[in-house]
Amino acid sequence: MLKRGQTDASSDRIENVAIVGTGVIGTGWAARCLAHGMDVVATDPAPRAEERLRAGVANAWPALKKIGLAKGATTDRLEFCKKLADTVSNADFIIEAAPENEEIKRKLIAEIDASAASHVAIASSSSGLLPSRIQVDCKHPERTLIGHPFHPVYLLPIVEITAGKATGPEALRTADVFYRSIGMRPLRLRTEIEGYLGNRLQEAIWREALHLLADGVATTEEIDAAIRLGPGLRWGFMGPFLTFHMAGGDAGMEHVLEQFGPTLKLPWTKLAAPELSEELRRRLIEGTRNQAAGYTNAELERRRDECLIEIQQAIAKHWPL
Repeated sequence: MLKRGQTDASSDRIENVAIVGTGVIGTGWAARCLAHGMDVVATDPAPRAEERLRAGVANAWPALKKIGLAKGATTDRLEFCKKLADTVSNADFIIEAAPENEEIKRKLIAEIDASAASHVAIASSSSGLLPSRIQVDCKHPERTLIGHPFHPVYLLPIVEITAGKATGPEALRTADVFYRSIGMRPLRLRTEIEGYLGNRLQEAIWREALHLLADGVATTEEIDAAIRLGPGLRWGFMGPFLTFHMAGGDAGMEHVLEQFGPTLKLPWTKLAAPELSEELRRRLIEGTRNQAAGYTNAELERRRDECLIEIQQAIAKHWPL
C-alpha cells in the first residue's frame, strides 16, 4: 500500500486525491473521495474556503454513512492547503473544480500541469467547456480531460468523460479506473462537444421552462411538479428513449414514431432562450424562494439526499443503474 505522499505510475490504486476549487462541486468530490477511504488535499483562494469546505463535507456525511463508508473512511483525512503546488505535488489523481470560465480554467490547468508529477491525470469538472481549448497551455496536455459530474457529486453516479484532441489513452484509462473506484459510472463521450450530454438535455428543458414562466403559462412550482411527478419519475428508471419505446405498446418505438412523429412539426416548444427580463428574473427568484418554504439550503440538501438514496435503492432492485 502506498504511503501518504508516495505515487506509483504503474499502480491503478489511487489513494491521494488533490482538488483545486472547493465550491459546491469541489466539496462534493471531496466528500465522495473521503467516503471511499481516500486522502484528500484541497485548495481554494477564496476567503473562508476551508471553513465552507469542511461544513459542506460535514453536511454530506450523514448521507454517505447511510449508503456505507469504505474501511478507514473519515473526514480527518481531509487537508486544506493554501498553495496550489503543495496541493498537487503528491497527488495520484487531480480534480480541477474552479468556476466555469475558460480563461480561468485554462490558466489554472496549465499551473497544475507545471506543478504535478507528469504521469498524474488532471480531470476538469467543467460543465460544458471543450477540453481541447483548456489544455492548450499545458506541457503535458495528454494527461488532461473532462470529468463532468452532476450535483450532488457525492450521491449521483454518472460522470461524463470527454477527451480533448491531445488527451492520451492512459489518462482516459486512469480516469475510468478512478471513477469506478469511487462508485461512479463513467460515460465516455464519443465526440468532443460543448455542454456534453446531460447539460445539453437539461438546457433544452430549462429554456422551455423559462418560456412557460415568461408567458404566464405556469409558475415555477407548477413546472417543477409537471416534471418531478410525471416524466421525471419515469426517466429515473429508464430514460426518455426507453420510455417512449414502452409507450408504443408491443410495436414499441415504431408505433410511437407513426403516431407522434408528425407532432415534431408542431410549435410545441421554443428552443431559443427567452430574454431574461427583470420581470422573468422576479418570477424565477420569488417562485423558487416560495418553493423552498423557509428551509435553509443545508436543510434542503439533507432532505434531497435522503430522497435520492431511497430512489436509487428502489431503482436498483428492478433495473441496473
